[in-house]
Amino acid sequence: MHKLLEKLKEEFFAILPPTIFFFVALHILTFIRVLMARGSHFQPLSTISIAIASLILGKAVLIADMLPPINRYPNKPLAYNIVWKTMIYLLMASIIHYLERLIDFSRQAGGIIAGNEKLLAEMVWPHYWAVEIILFILILVYCTARELVRVIGKEKMLRLFFGPAPLPQF
Repeated sequence: MHKLLEKLKEEFFAILPPTIFFFVALHILTFIRVLMARGSHFQPLSTISIAIASLILGKAVLIADMLPPINRYPNKPLAYNIVWKTMIYLLMASIIHYLERLIDFSRQAGGIIAGNEKLLAEMVWPHYWAVEIILFILILVYCTARELVRVIGKEKMLRLFFGPAPLPQF
């Protein structure tokens, strides 16, 4: 029983950073989508829906991190892994973003195929691509921060950001 609790504690602390990041990021995206869709019939996601999506994305990041190809460039400059992971996470997030829209349209159209046709015909593509660009930037920031933590170390990063300030090196 003790080992199970230790494993649950380990999983909880592993999923916490990406979940918090995506929780904040999805709220930002929802706010931007509300601003872009002002005057339309767009219904924003609730905080509970965003929390569930954040947990799913957080777990997806942990699962992706276990796959061998995710750390493809461990001994190269950070930019390699940052770009690689950003593309993988962006692909996952884009699929989820499209499926989210597909579900909305499928409910209206009465089926997935009809919903996809309606989605392709009625979607405001500049809004969709604006959200994708914002997703790209947010994921790039996330991957950059994670790679810096991986190289510099969690304790040193926490100390750099939250103090106490490190002594100057001469």
